[in-house]
Amino acid sequence: MFNKILVANRGEIALRVVRACRELAVPSVVAFSEADRDTLAVREADEAVCIGPAPPAKSYLHIPAIMSAALISGCDAIHPGYGFLSENPYIGEICAQLGITFIGPSPEVIERMSDKARARQIMSEAGLPVLPGSQALVNEAEARERATAIGYPVLLKAVGGGGGRGMRVVENEFDLTDAYAVAANEARAAFGNADLYLEKYLTAPRHVEVQVLGDNYGHIIHLGTRDCSLQRRHQKVLEEAPAPGLSEAVLKAIGAAAVKGCKYIGYQNAGTLEFLVDRDGAFYFMEMNTRIQVEHGVTEMITGIDLVKWQIRIAAGQPLTVQQKEIRIAGHAIECRINAEDPAKGFLPQAGVIDLFLPP
Repeated sequence: MFNKILVANRGEIALRVVRACRELAVPSVVAFSEADRDTLAVREADEAVCIGPAPPAKSYLHIPAIMSAALISGCDAIHPGYGFLSENPYIGEICAQLGITFIGPSPEVIERMSDKARARQIMSEAGLPVLPGSQALVNEAEARERATAIGYPVLLKAVGGGGGRGMRVVENEFDLTDAYAVAANEARAAFGNADLYLEKYLTAPRHVEVQVLGDNYGHIIHLGTRDCSLQRRHQKVLEEAPAPGLSEAVLKAIGAAAVKGCKYIGYQNAGTLEFLVDRDGAFYFMEMNTRIQVEHGVTEMITGIDLVKWQIRIAAGQPLTVQQKEIRIAGHAIECRINAEDPAKGFLPQAGVIDLFLPP
């Protein structure tokens, strides 16, 4: 097991990792920005190191500051949480050079799966079903050619993106020019990469995720499904585990497909494969998140498996002792996203003090 773990994140996930470390008897060090000095994660960690000012680019996204914090505090592992550097392959490479363990999959796997178009191709090679689509598009002319071949409506998506940014539904050829320009500009602003690809657009599909765990010895299991079909602006609003209304045959098949895909790429640690499911129960691989997700808690509640602890154990070289046949889904769990917005200003984000809270 590790001597000390640096938690390179903030908020709920930082606190979650700190508590997992405590239960594993591993000291934790939280790397925090000046804006987060008084947060609960900082107070609960065994140690804390300030890594810079409030802007994430100068703190949580600043790899030299993260690595310096790990070295000066004597950490031999870094947990990136989710967001920020969790799917950045370069920090894993730097960790390897400095003899520090990155708690997550290998940099090579992160890089292969971070390109959404490439990930589709790889999983198709692995035998997983994918929607008709394209690789990264060269320009609008190619997009028009591919869309005509696939058939409208189609979905333009950012190669390097997620969270609904750089994504546009195109109902017909007349809308393609504007949609392509808007999606490319949005992708460039959000991810520094304007490349797009196409997928056939399904009308009213289910969005179903499969949680996976894999160790360093080729043992991979899935921990059931989560339904995140209820979305707003392509942001998940409600996560429900297990996914309701799917037959046992579909649940079994989609879990087996997730494991098959992970074995094909040699996946290690925690991850999530996302699928679209149509009205007939046919499912299609969409993308993979090579990290712990915000929604991991609902899976933990229905399986009794602590995903964050297993992330740490696997990264430390311990074998995954849980067998697929031992996974039992018990009960039901739901997680909701709560947005602070101003309806008078077009629902723009609005921070402030919560004056009234009425739980259901």
